[in-house]
Amino acid sequence: MLEALLNYELLQNTFFTGLLVGLIAPLLGTFVVVQRQAMIADGLSHVTLAGIAFGMFMQKQPMSTMITPFQFGMIFSIAGAVIIEKLRSMYREFQEIAIPIIHSLGVGLAIIFIALANGINTDIYSYLFGSVAAVSRNDLLLILGTAIFVVIVVFVLYKKLFALSFDEEFAQVSGIRARFIHYLFMILTALVIAASIRIVGVLLVSALMTLPVATSMRVAKSFKQTIWYSILYGEVAVIIGLISGYYLEIPPGGTIVLTAVLLLGLTLLVKKIKSLGRIEGEHS
Repeated sequence: MLEALLNYELLQNTFFTGLLVGLIAPLLGTFVVVQRQAMIADGLSHVTLAGIAFGMFMQKQPMSTMITPFQFGMIFSIAGAVIIEKLRSMYREFQEIAIPIIHSLGVGLAIIFIALANGINTDIYSYLFGSVAAVSRNDLLLILGTAIFVVIVVFVLYKKLFALSFDEEFAQVSGIRARFIHYLFMILTALVIAASIRIVGVLLVSALMTLPVATSMRVAKSFKQTIWYSILYGEVAVIIGLISGYYLEIPPGGTIVLTAVLLLGLTLLVKKIKSLGRIEGEHS
């Protein structure tokens, strides 16, 4: 694969995109999991698919637009994030209902636009499950810009995001503009989900945001450690998954997620063995 990586631009685009996604998905995923919004990725990923299908439908029109399906997906994802946050403010006592609402909307629109775009084809398939060779150089540059933006915002607003994640009432009393931060965080999440779809696909994108975090939480001793370990596990899963997908000639989404699951399973097993060892040591 190394020789192919050096010679083929498509593989270079996919590999570097994977590294970027392996960074930003677990980075934001840590905050998403702590805020108990792990299912939000599923809702926004289906809205993103609706945008992609709409972009494919528009490409078939006589007056086609310059916006690519991937860019339409990002636009739809951002709109979905804003709608979720708006619904959460309207249903304050039942905020979790916002996610199934937007998920249903995304699925409905996706079905309609896929049908209008002449049904399931190779392009849609690559968005559903990810693809080793589907990332263009323009996609890579767009995802690179997204990654830079996400990292800068998280770095600048880290303390505020931390406060809102663990104690929103205290954060509001402290003068933090909670509503603005929530909207901004939702937009960042939407961008990361749209970017991740290129590698792992719509059906598996939530796994890349949550599985590395779940693994990290079993070994980290602080919130910052959780972030760093999540990124490490995410990058390992992406690299091994991309290499496996390349050699097995299958979409990388499945291999990336299975690698993340194996990392979680191994971590839980090691923790269990160590725990049993300590218990036996105390009784001996």
